[in-house]
Amino acid sequence: MHSFKGREKARRYALQALYGWLLADTPIKDIQAFYLADRNPKNFDLTYFLNLLHNIPAQVGVLDAELTQFLDRPFTHLDPIELTILRIAIYEFKSSFDVPFRVVIHEAVELAKVFGAIDSFKFVNSVLDKCPRIYRPNEVLNYAAS
Repeated sequence: MHSFKGREKARRYALQALYGWLLADTPIKDIQAFYLADRNPKNFDLTYFLNLLHNIPAQVGVLDAELTQFLDRPFTHLDPIELTILRIAIYEFKSSFDVPFRVVIHEAVELAKVFGAIDSFKFVNSVLDKCPRIYRPNEVLNYAAS
């Protein structure tokens, strides 16, 4: 089991890698090779990084379609960093049930604070705040009851 910091770094690296994939349309295998050559896999959760790196592009059409329902602006107006953060979070809501919904939102907001425009974290938070009731209704009920 990797630490929270290991997953946090995996998300950060996945954000950077997926952002590069989005802008440069570089094959995922090339991005993976670069990241594994450039970073020590002992310092982050490699399995989680590879999961995000491979599964988000494989499901990008579905993730984008689901994301659209939560947006207050046209999909085409999203900043590439915000879009990548939101894709990671939607993927985690749908697929990473070992990550509590509050952690998914918190980590996305933190990524937006570090990598996004000045107030992008507010936008990311407002979009993701709508997601747990859709993707994790039982978890939300259990959290509210505690």
